[in-house]
Amino acid sequence: MTRNRINRRTILRGLGSVTVGLPFLEEMFVASATAQQSVTVPVRAFNVFFGLGIPSPLQAEGFDGVLEPLKPLSDKLLIMRNVDHVRADEPGINAHYDGSSAAFTAAPPNGTARAGGASIDQVIRHGHYPDGMPAGMIPSLVAGTYFRRNDRPVRYVHSFNPDGTAAGTMQESPQQLFDRIFGSNDESRQAADPRRQKLDRSVLDSVVEQTRFYTGERSPLGVNSRARLADHLDRVREYEQRAFEMQKVIAERCQSPGQPSESNLIHGDEADPGGEGIDITLEELTAEWRLMADLYALAIQCDRARFGSLTFLAAGERIRLTGKYEYDGRTVFEFDDAAQRNSSGANACSHEWWHAFREDKKNEQLRAHAHMKMREVAYFLQRLDGPDAVEANGKTLLENSLITISTESGDGRHNDVKRELSGIFHAVTGAGGRIKTGQIMDVGAEGLDVYNTALAAMNVPGRLGPSNRELSSVDKIRV
Repeated sequence: MTRNRINRRTILRGLGSVTVGLPFLEEMFVASATAQQSVTVPVRAFNVFFGLGIPSPLQAEGFDGVLEPLKPLSDKLLIMRNVDHVRADEPGINAHYDGSSAAFTAAPPNGTARAGGASIDQVIRHGHYPDGMPAGMIPSLVAGTYFRRNDRPVRYVHSFNPDGTAAGTMQESPQQLFDRIFGSNDESRQAADPRRQKLDRSVLDSVVEQTRFYTGERSPLGVNSRARLADHLDRVREYEQRAFEMQKVIAERCQSPGQPSESNLIHGDEADPGGEGIDITLEELTAEWRLMADLYALAIQCDRARFGSLTFLAAGERIRLTGKYEYDGRTVFEFDDAAQRNSSGANACSHEWWHAFREDKKNEQLRAHAHMKMREVAYFLQRLDGPDAVEANGKTLLENSLITISTESGDGRHNDVKRELSGIFHAVTGAGGRIKTGQIMDVGAEGLDVYNTALAAMNVPGRLGPSNRELSSVDKIRV
């Protein structure tokens, strides 16, 4: 049976620069002239960062400890222990700066505003797309849920150009991220052009004629693809409505700063008042993060983004978390940082559990926070591994992409650079069968060599680090 083929870059365009990409459909598969099916999937690389780190002794417990939430994805991840970023040490600074800059770059910060060089995703981007990205695509999508922000952007930005500048504008709220993916609304132009007022209801209102065509009787799509497209558009509308609702809640809180509330779930400089941290419930934190994760995954599914970074809590994040934390049908912990720290302000934040880590102690609060972070990282990864994320080669977006997951510190105590910047947790996906998965590996290597080995596996000519440094390939991570 002959299948009408449509280009996988087909996108729905509407008023106000709105762009809604089609999901992956059967009609986008590339068939060769031979009897065999030949398919091509695009090269993608993303960096996922979580703040504060996982102490090396806790990593050693594998899935029996704080890494438990990653276990359902274990066959699609290579978890790497004993990765060293000591070369990124800058005298007089600490892992909140050095380690967070080194994540994905293997370099220390370059002053207060830049990283020390390109991140791994951007080396791959420039290697595979030297003339720029295809039309209609976000060059680099940079987003995250974080609050600590009052000094250096390497705390929360984790995708960097070769000169160390941020590869994209940071999208730090669901509404910002939604607008970045699908196009923003210009209020002044709406007032002048009544046709644009529909965008207040939904971005999908501006592409209604195209969606009718693709889901109607004249559509080049088969029955299954039309159903999948309808589900995709429903999901876009759902995420959009969730983003607007969250924006409304935040706005209402900000309009009444004199009244006490459970949380200051706000963004911008107000989110880090004097570096003292903010109060937030687990429900508030995860609700926002999961919407951000959903939107970011949708951008990848729509082929609007192939490179960038996603951050769950900044380096040195300061929050005072409360709420019951449950996982897999059981209560793991009851968060109440301020009460459990018996303090206030910055000293009452979860940040301090990392500085208080001791190998001979139970470290219950730190364990609970680290476990929760792995649950939320896993939530994002799972969005790229479901039925809606299957590509033309039969593998999921998660399997086909190079997703590098890391953090800032292997200990948390600032009194020993080698301990703090050694044993940094790393995990990577298979990158389309280029990287080994399905195991926890003690690599015993510098992060610079791990990253450069991954770049070689991705057939990228560029490298990270000093030009005169000889590459020491970590071949055991490659297939």
